Amino acid sequence: MTRHLTEITVVGEDDTGLIAEVTSLLFERGINIEDLDQAVREGVFRMTMHVDTDDMVCTQAKLREDLEELGEELGVDTQVRFPADRETQSIAVLVTKESHCLEAIFEAWASGDLGADVEVVIGNHSDLQPLAEAYDVPFHDIGDEKGTPDEEELLDVLAEYDTDLVVLARYMRILSPDVVFRYENRIINVHPSLLPSFPGASAYMQAIEEGVRIAGVTAHYVTTDLDQGPIITQRAFNVPDDATEEELQQIGQPLEADALLEAIDLHLNDNVAVHRGRTELRDADESEVQLGAPQKLDDLNPDRPIDGLGDVVAEQDGEPEAEADD
Repeated sequence: MTRHLTEITVVGEDDTGLIAEVTSLLFERGINIEDLDQAVREGVFRMTMHVDTDDMVCTQAKLREDLEELGEELGVDTQVRFPADRETQSIAVLVTKESHCLEAIFEAWASGDLGADVEVVIGNHSDLQPLAEAYDVPFHDIGDEKGTPDEEELLDVLAEYDTDLVVLARYMRILSPDVVFRYENRIINVHPSLLPSFPGASAYMQAIEEGVRIAGVTAHYVTTDLDQGPIITQRAFNVPDDATEEELQQIGQPLEADALLEAIDLHLNDNVAVHRGRTELRDADESEVQLGAPQKLDDLNPDRPIDGLGDVVAEQDGEPEAEADD
């Protein structure tokens, strides 16, 4: 999504003609569609459009009203986010029981380094409610006695706080398409592995069982495919010999918080865009940001030998290249 475009999201039960109805409404109001993406998962339809409303022949309030009325007729929910709506951004943090990522977010917010407001913390258990209360942030427990979340309540809370960005700070539940589709490229998760390796539960234990020498963490946008969303930031670390899962957690948790904070910062500052399932810097030539490992790692990597270098050496020596047996 570019900075100047309006974002329109339509979510509901899949039905014939939905796209035509919405796009016709926009055309009639002089709105140009710059990008349109649609998908269906588990019977849930989602369409996300980025449109140019600079020359539209109605007010912003009228467009919201017309889309809402059309949505009621079609049985779908509509959301409109104008560029001005994103100037002051609000964050909702989803948690379960692990506190380290939430602590890091609160510390960055309290120090003025976050660049947005933490408006609400939502948990499927109440364990971290005291931490939220210590920062005077409302806490909503949407889980039952087993921690199963009520996603209708979750959506109501996100709407109540007009959430711009949803952050999964070690939230140990899978979000349904009903939630993910409403916040396309606006949900960031941190996973304790170098994705795409070791998705799902117990990633540190998976790393131990597979005998890897380097493990890590990944902050990524959430999609309807588990742990397969566009990667934003990663951190790596060496796996000690005979390491236990708990020892890897102790090494990895600070890196989880660090990677998550960097991903939040990149998103809030509009530094990254998603193109064909991969994140990229918007202004790569002008930015000091580097996605991936630090430059010093590239400097340490050997640059020889490379394919074809032997041909150059042979030509310089004036000797023909020997043909190797197949």
